Amino acid sequence: MSGGQVSSESSPATLARQLTEAGHLTPSWRGTFTQVDRKRFIPDRIWIRGEGGYHPINRATDPDRWNALVYDDRALVTQVEDDSDTGTALVPSSSASMPRVVATMLDALDLADGMTVLEAGTGTGYNAALLAARLGDRHVVSVEMDPRLADTARERLKGAGFAPTVITGDGAQGCPARAPYDRVIATYALHTVPYPLVEQTAPGGVIVLPWGTGLYNGVLLRLTVGEDGTAGGPVIGDSAFMWNRHEAPERDVMATVRKQAQPRATATATRTGLDPRNVFGDENAAFTAGALVPDCRYTVGHGPDGEFTLWLADHATGSWASVDHVPDATEFDTHQHGPRRLWSEVESAYDRWESAGSPERTRYGLTVTPTGQYVWLDTPGTPVP
Repeated sequence: MSGGQVSSESSPATLARQLTEAGHLTPSWRGTFTQVDRKRFIPDRIWIRGEGGYHPINRATDPDRWNALVYDDRALVTQVEDDSDTGTALVPSSSASMPRVVATMLDALDLADGMTVLEAGTGTGYNAALLAARLGDRHVVSVEMDPRLADTARERLKGAGFAPTVITGDGAQGCPARAPYDRVIATYALHTVPYPLVEQTAPGGVIVLPWGTGLYNGVLLRLTVGEDGTAGGPVIGDSAFMWNRHEAPERDVMATVRKQAQPRATATATRTGLDPRNVFGDENAAFTAGALVPDCRYTVGHGPDGEFTLWLADHATGSWASVDHVPDATEFDTHQHGPRRLWSEVESAYDRWESAGSPERTRYGLTVTPTGQYVWLDTPGTPVP
């Protein structure tokens, strides 16, 4: 069935078996994945990415294809927005995560009977259903910002025989009325971990969430809450999610550059010996750069014969930078504009990464305090040097 092949035997058991055989589903969760039917939580129209953008698949007109996708191990876009002003006709605004990612995150919670769970981001309701099936309805609270999604999730949960508490509101604020929780899970990417989620987690409790930056989205964090009101823990794997809507980066990276009629004429021109492919072609280097160069986004413009230009931008300060890559060159033209020298910051981050031994991203972790958060390497409590 993997890859979208049609199977007359497609079912929750089929999906659970596929995930188990691939090593993504542990025995403790297999029964729950078999019990909860993903199909009940997927809308009749979904979108998949293909040439030229996102293309709809309708259950009514292509039921075999729709069914195969639902029981395949892949993410499905379940809601899109029209963003034609930026040249992109459809932009995903909600999705059903890959089942393997769902399984990994739920397993990372390390649940036990009687625990209470707060979920930030109800989405389709499938994740809440899995939690309710495992723990019982009264032990699960889920918060969804989009009223349409919240209402639909309630209906789907009810139709599937589950009744966890679904609240329409900002998941970043949690649900203090039902706190404390033994476990917290977020189903959208965050850069700044909301402290209310830490406050509402019992000491010794666990928070599992996707975390990313404008240069790398993203990784999966497993934080443990301490008696002192802080939370900290390591990167446990990769996990790219849609952004928290409050933190969603500006999609049009070039908007800041276009504010100048002749942008490069007003920028500082230099040369660099750092090949941009060394940074953005290495996931560990890109993760480090994202952690050390905040509020920065990038895009790439391709030219002939392997040439390309890397563009960096920080919309808040109006800063931008560009690096022109030419194959086989040892130095590259750069331009930087604004109060921040973004490429210089990336160079510094890359140097720090190399000086630390070019660590893999799973050696990093994050600590969240009442006043902020910081990334550390190997040892909790020690910021990246």
